[in-house]
Amino acid sequence: MVETPLASDHRGSWVPTGGMIRTRIMELRKRRGLMIAMAAVNIGIPAIFLTIRLLLHAFDPKTYGPAGGYDVFSGLVAGVMFIFGFIVAATLGASAGSSDLTDGMFRHLVVTGRSRMAIYFARIPAGLAIVVPMVAAGFTIVCAVCCFAAPPKINYDGLTIPPGLSAPAFETWASQHAELVLCGLPYRNINVNFPCFVNGKQQVQFPTGPGGQTPQLPSAAKMSQMARHAASQNYVDYAKTFRSPSNLLMVKAGLWIELEAIIGFIVGLGLASLLGQRTVAVVLMIVLEVILTPLLSRHIIPHFINVQRGVVGLAVAHLEPGALPSAFGGNGPGAPGLVPESTTAAVLVVIAWIVGWTALGAWRMAKRDA
Repeated sequence: MVETPLASDHRGSWVPTGGMIRTRIMELRKRRGLMIAMAAVNIGIPAIFLTIRLLLHAFDPKTYGPAGGYDVFSGLVAGVMFIFGFIVAATLGASAGSSDLTDGMFRHLVVTGRSRMAIYFARIPAGLAIVVPMVAAGFTIVCAVCCFAAPPKINYDGLTIPPGLSAPAFETWASQHAELVLCGLPYRNINVNFPCFVNGKQQVQFPTGPGGQTPQLPSAAKMSQMARHAASQNYVDYAKTFRSPSNLLMVKAGLWIELEAIIGFIVGLGLASLLGQRTVAVVLMIVLEVILTPLLSRHIIPHFINVQRGVVGLAVAHLEPGALPSAFGGNGPGAPGLVPESTTAAVLVVIAWIVGWTALGAWRMAKRDA
């Protein structure tokens, strides 16, 4: 009888099979506490915040503004989803990287004959299959509310102005509201020497002329001309003020926070695999994101700047869409900006962290005693 050789089951291959990935997904989903925490941060916090704003505006629209709009969108994305998405993704990665050891299952996995590299690599698509959709779900809620519940007008430098005006339309609007513009907008090379009124209420009384006489108001035509000039100086900044986020901005912002979450998961996975436990890895990831990254991203340390540029949080901050506020704050006058770094260097830093921590985690998995 001639024996037919069995097809190889690729047990020694470092490439994980679909069954291995599905098994890892089920194991992670069974950690109900972790799944609830991830859903609460990525979906619950934005949903609850926006629901409260919707209700407040519905019951008292004069006191509470619209629930959506560009300002709400940028604040949630750069201030909440960016930072907390990284932390919960890193927590999931740390759980995936250490669960086999803490549950006492590592030896049982090794004796199956499967490649240790395949066992490690199976955790990456399994974890991302949970992280990416969850971040996307929360981001979709934010985009929907911020677009459909956006304010009908925008607030620019304290003035309520119709959004999306072209340069000529903005100047025309300014000429029709000359006192508001001349008393509310910053401008250069315009001599305004008259009492300043906003909404019919005197706010600033300019010094009186010689003999205690009040300066005479310019003619309506002159004020209209000055207002047009002031509007032309402010149009570039006004054009950057949006009523609601644009489609392009939402796409870029969504990819940006997904990138941050992916980095958090992969670094947390590699760090937990390297350390062999979850708690210390999670604490280190929180310290990195909440304390070290903001400090190293804002303050240049002499002879240490190249190390600062190697921090992945700074690199991702440099990849942030330009229409969003800085994820680490500091946008006010006199506030320190980000440590300078080119886009190419930022991309290389991100790639280095992803590849480096994946290699370290896989190496530790291959060398660990069963």
